Amino acid sequence: MELRTLRYFVAVAEELHFGRAAVRLHMSQPPLSRAIKRLETELGATLFHRSSTGVTLTGAGAVLLAEARELLDRAERARARVAAAAGAASLTVGILGDSADPGVTRLADAYRRRYPHVGVTIRETDLTDPTCGLHAGLVDVALTRGPFDRTGLDTHELRADPVGALLRADDPLAGRDSLTPADLADRDWFRFPAGTDPQWQTYWNGGRTRRGPVVRTVQECQQAVLWNGTVGMTLLDHEPAAGLTVVPLTGMPPSRVLVAWTGGAPNPLVRSFVRTAIAAYEAP
Repeated sequence: MELRTLRYFVAVAEELHFGRAAVRLHMSQPPLSRAIKRLETELGATLFHRSSTGVTLTGAGAVLLAEARELLDRAERARARVAAAAGAASLTVGILGDSADPGVTRLADAYRRRYPHVGVTIRETDLTDPTCGLHAGLVDVALTRGPFDRTGLDTHELRADPVGALLRADDPLAGRDSLTPADLADRDWFRFPAGTDPQWQTYWNGGRTRRGPVVRTVQECQQAVLWNGTVGMTLLDHEPAAGLTVVPLTGMPPSRVLVAWTGGAPNPLVRSFVRTAIAAYEAP
């Protein structure tokens, strides 16, 4: 079994869809399907149940997924150690102003244990650049949130977080069990500066164009609400500042935590970081 074929298999197993896996792998679907068929023939086992809506893993496929992930992880660790020995042991990681996330802490601990000789530089960015500098070439890999323009980037979803409406604690709507974006239609919302990624701006403005103060950081979002009675979206489990509250917001998709990197990145340290991030965020 070639490592490349195992990567193909893992992509299909994680996406549970040949088309999405092909996009993720930057290849067309037919050669991907043929590679999986050859793998099944080589192993003498059916790895996927196929249907018109997608695929599911068979029992044999589930066993191979665990083994393939372990093999690929060992291969990436070997590449990373060789890179370290060759003097290329540095990685710049962009983080979207959310470094208090416990997933980041678990990832930092896990990466430090696995790759103690890799020097990691953290570049924390504000809310105006959800790619954390990837498009500008300022970082090698990013821990961020979607949605944003993914042109030229690869991403993997690590977690999905429900969102809420951020309000003053004395706001007339603060006592509600839940709200919808329509309930806040006539209110001022905090907004991001002109030129911010349109997908990002639209999501955090509840799916439409809003009026209100311009902000760049989480702290500025909270201060805009505290001082002006502005409203906006935030993560449901974030602890608001004194004088503020968060009410569950229905009718909005969750905020998706992503690890993102430049498509086809050759740096083995990037691949090792991505695999470690996936494992760290899957941990309880």
